[in-house]
Amino acid sequence: MGKGNTRAIRSLGLSLMVLVVVGMCEVKMASAELSAAQCKEERRIGLNECKAVLYGKLPTPACCERVRVSHMECVCPVITPKLVALIDVNRAIRLIEGCGRRVPRHFKCGSITTP
Repeated sequence: MGKGNTRAIRSLGLSLMVLVVVGMCEVKMASAELSAAQCKEERRIGLNECKAVLYGKLPTPACCERVRVSHMECVCPVITPKLVALIDVNRAIRLIEGCGRRVPRHFKCGSITTP
């Protein structure tokens, strides 16, 4: 697999993870500001936990748990129009609901606004 394909898969995975995070009923905000390194690590762990979703599988219990503990302030800033173009929002919403979460209507996270 070429470098471009790997980047596209990682971007897609991050995007799917973000949409799963957007689906949280209660938006978790950190009581103290997280560092850039902490946010980067949180995104890395989330991508690893939810990677199977890229291959058409349902989110694992570990992926859904990651969704519940992720901080929006770490995820939303990296959602660019380029990343949004790589995802199917309707599929992502179905995956979110598979984790037992509602998707807030008209919620803005980076370049995504949910339907």
